[in-house]
Amino acid sequence: MTTKMIYITAPDREAAVALARALVGERLVACANVLDGATSVYWWEGKVCEEAEAVLVCKTRGELVDTLIARVRELHSYACPCVVALPIEAGNPAYLDWIRTETGG
Repeated sequence: MTTKMIYITAPDREAAVALARALVGERLVACANVLDGATSVYWWEGKVCEEAEAVLVCKTRGELVDTLIARVRELHSYACPCVVALPIEAGNPAYLDWIRTETGG
């Protein structure tokens, strides 16, 4: 069973916390950390944009990633939300077991 870290951006802390509550409440993630105060610089619709954002760092099982991405797309206010999964290669075995348990694995 693989474990993943999910990186998601949101327009502000309030939106990030709402996403975190939904994802944890639905057991799609075991934990979501909200990091406020990010500045994102990116291309959008042919121009460079700069915006304040909040970041969510979530932990889940690999099997849930597709469902999680679909759910974020439903809940998110962005037309093209940033949701990426990164592998967790190693970690505290007890913590990794906790992630699996809290997401129904």
